Amino acid sequence: MKTKAVIENGFKETEIGLIPEDWEVVNVDKYIQFERGTEPGSENYNKDKKGVRFLRVVDISGSRDDKTYTTSKKLKLCKKKDILITFDGSPGIVKQGLEGAYSSGIRKVVIINKDLFSDYVYYVLQTIYVQRTIEKYTTGVTIKHSSKAILHIKIPFFSIQEQQKIAFVLSKIQQAIEQQDRIIETTRELKKSLMNKLFTEGLHGEEQKETDIGLMPKSWDVRKINEFAKIKYGKQKPKIIGQIPVVGSSRIYAWCEKPLINFPTLIVGRKGNAGAVHLFLEPCWPSDTTFYLEWKSEMVTPKFLYYYMSINQLSGEHAKTTIPSLQRQDLENYRFPFPNISEQLDIIKAIDKIDKKLSQAESKKQTFQALFRTMLNQLMTGKIRVKIRVRDLDVEVN
Repeated sequence: MKTKAVIENGFKETEIGLIPEDWEVVNVDKYIQFERGTEPGSENYNKDKKGVRFLRVVDISGSRDDKTYTTSKKLKLCKKKDILITFDGSPGIVKQGLEGAYSSGIRKVVIINKDLFSDYVYYVLQTIYVQRTIEKYTTGVTIKHSSKAILHIKIPFFSIQEQQKIAFVLSKIQQAIEQQDRIIETTRELKKSLMNKLFTEGLHGEEQKETDIGLMPKSWDVRKINEFAKIKYGKQKPKIIGQIPVVGSSRIYAWCEKPLINFPTLIVGRKGNAGAVHLFLEPCWPSDTTFYLEWKSEMVTPKFLYYYMSINQLSGEHAKTTIPSLQRQDLENYRFPFPNISEQLDIIKAIDKIDKKLSQAESKKQTFQALFRTMLNQLMTGKIRVKIRVRDLDVEVN
């Protein structure tokens, strides 16, 4: 009965779920080749921009910012228009817009059938049914491998005109996301510049003086954290789950029933992401990989110190351990510029304004990302069919 009802509504049941009756499901390896990259060897890497850029899985995932180059001759090359997908390390990440040589954990998508539209392929590889197949055939714990998934990946197949329409709609949403990315990046740079200016020049055009932490207004002092706060160790995460955030060195990573502290504080990474600083104005639980500040004076506002520390972070790199580790005395002796409380509050107000713009842009980006995920699913399953005429699309056929 269920099948009959589905057919009556113009859909049919397939290996990838319900799709329109006029669509097909095909094995992707009949239409696409996945060209594997090469490994020239770390002895051929450099950071001096010699040779060509060497793309690793971390470049596809965006988990690292530093760029590697190679002068090796045994390379597979890609251009910005090429679609790349990872099958090792962090399998299933699809990326476009990168140029250079690519590693063996990455495959370049080579379309071998003229009835498949390139931009459609870029989006269909991101669908949940493709991603689930990759996940299903992934092996390994420390380093993951999923090349066996290629033989099992199936995609919906229909007219190239409809592929173009779907790609057109998704590309417009993606452009909106990228626009917000540019706004966020520009606003972050603006915020950093503003903070540097405020912490060195203040708000009142005062004459500056040179100190051991840099220039600052003549009326300001240099003070240490331990003059205003005790440095406390965080504690192991409680087992009972609740509504209180548990904060690690990088971020909130769990929720517990009762707070460890009930006052505004700064939480500073002690291990792992050592030196990272987080401001919490509500009750929370700093984990055992962090320090937190217990105030003994109201002469410093937590937010003022947070803003300064966020652009002048401590580091645990000097610790004699394999994992960066911040020492308590380093945090106790951390020095910062100290204006009077009134000027601290005015500086906070100025930075808060730009922070608000940043939050608005990040919120818009999240909204567009949610829309993209919804539309990707709805369009690739035929639940929404695009009515726009092909001749109105600004698309370039393969």
